Amino acid sequence: EDFLTPPKWVPFETPVAFRLFECQFVNYGFMKEPIEGNVSDIHRFEGVLDGCDIIAVRSCYEYEAEWLRLIQDLHRKPVIPVGVLPPKEEKFEDTDTWLSIKKWLDTQKSRSVVYVAFGSEAKPSQTEINEIALGLELSGLPFFWVFKTRRGPWDTEPVELPEGFEERTADRGMVWGGWVEQLRILSHDSIGLVLTHPGWGTIIEAVRFAKPMVMLVFLYDQGLNARVVEEKKIGYMIPRDDSEGFFTRENVAKSLKLVMEDDEGKVYRENVKDM
Repeated sequence: EDFLTPPKWVPFETPVAFRLFECQFVNYGFMKEPIEGNVSDIHRFEGVLDGCDIIAVRSCYEYEAEWLRLIQDLHRKPVIPVGVLPPKEEKFEDTDTWLSIKKWLDTQKSRSVVYVAFGSEAKPSQTEINEIALGLELSGLPFFWVFKTRRGPWDTEPVELPEGFEERTADRGMVWGGWVEQLRILSHDSIGLVLTHPGWGTIIEAVRFAKPMVMLVFLYDQGLNARVVEEKKIGYMIPRDDSEGFFTRENVAKSLKLVMEDDEGKVYRENVKDM
């Protein structure tokens, strides 16, 4: 229960706390029993924080000054924000892959396309994939989806798109099964928002190119990241059941249209430009 409300030792008002279904991600990621002979992640973190002299954080005062000051007060050590360190847009060659993607993006209207990507670690379940896909279809919005059936060769449970989904959305959507140059896609004028997980690296990339986010939490500390993003109104969490984390295609569609088109969602589109 302590995870579900902001801690009492936080001296300022904040909505930042886990939801019940997100606690399982923390438990699995940080507090699971270590493999024999190893040390758990949570004990590694504790040991490093106790033993270090300075804490360097990939962040900046412009984004979360109150949290950086709190870390310094709690640990009684200097906290140095080194900046968000956005990745540089490398000068890639214009490969056939990129030219094919760019050709499709160039046909879309400015800031009209939903870019969908969940990274290499987060893997939605088959049920979640179905709701995401059918929500995209229901929204009627153009989309570019970097779709991974599995996280790697060790993943023995591949996921798949709903039957007929690609055919039904072929006139306004592209599903890409391989690696993509994400920064080049995000920098393209046609991309209007990012449907993604709120991992810190993803947030940095989206904000760098002024793309508001529609978010789904799948791992570790993503729930806390999402609360901060929502508090700053640069992204919106798809509504989910608090206990199990279920979400519906209807809420996927409504969330996308809110941030992309609705007057109510204009605040997200404007705030991320100012960030």
